[in-house]
Amino acid sequence: MDRISQVYEKAKIMVGMELDEESSSSALDPNGGGASSSFLDDFNRQCTLTTQQRLYGFAICLVSGITCTLLSMLVFFHPIKFGITFTFGNLMALGSTAFLIGPKRQFNMMLDPVRIYATAIYIASMIIALFCALYVRNKLLTLLSVILEFGALIWYSLSYIPFARSMVSKVMVSCFDTEF
Repeated sequence: MDRISQVYEKAKIMVGMELDEESSSSALDPNGGGASSSFLDDFNRQCTLTTQQRLYGFAICLVSGITCTLLSMLVFFHPIKFGITFTFGNLMALGSTAFLIGPKRQFNMMLDPVRIYATAIYIASMIIALFCALYVRNKLLTLLSVILEFGALIWYSLSYIPFARSMVSKVMVSCFDTEF
């Protein structure tokens, strides 16, 4: 029975749900102390959602993000509008996973050493795309920044699939490795 409760607690941790008070300090902190609390810990505690609410939030954000991304194709020949809707769609889709696993775990996974550079490039490319679309209002720069954002999105997404980035890198090197 103890084994089942441990598995249940690990499942709760994986989806970002709140643990019982007596088991949370031993399950989350291997040193046994639960005194240190960060902003994200407090934020996670205040944002308790049921599993059904998490799934609804995830579905709504994901569908909204995909819809914005697909609708951006309608305004493809207006790069400024395209950049804004495409970037907003990416932000919504990225934020949807925070409903499933919680904002703290999402943030920690984004800052994982395996994907820290992909995360930084992806977020920077979104900021650059919005900057070029809203402030600079240059169509060519906006289109180039959206292309950079799309490449960064693919590279960031591949960081969650084991060995995907190394496989894609090897394929690209073998495709473009030509001698003249």
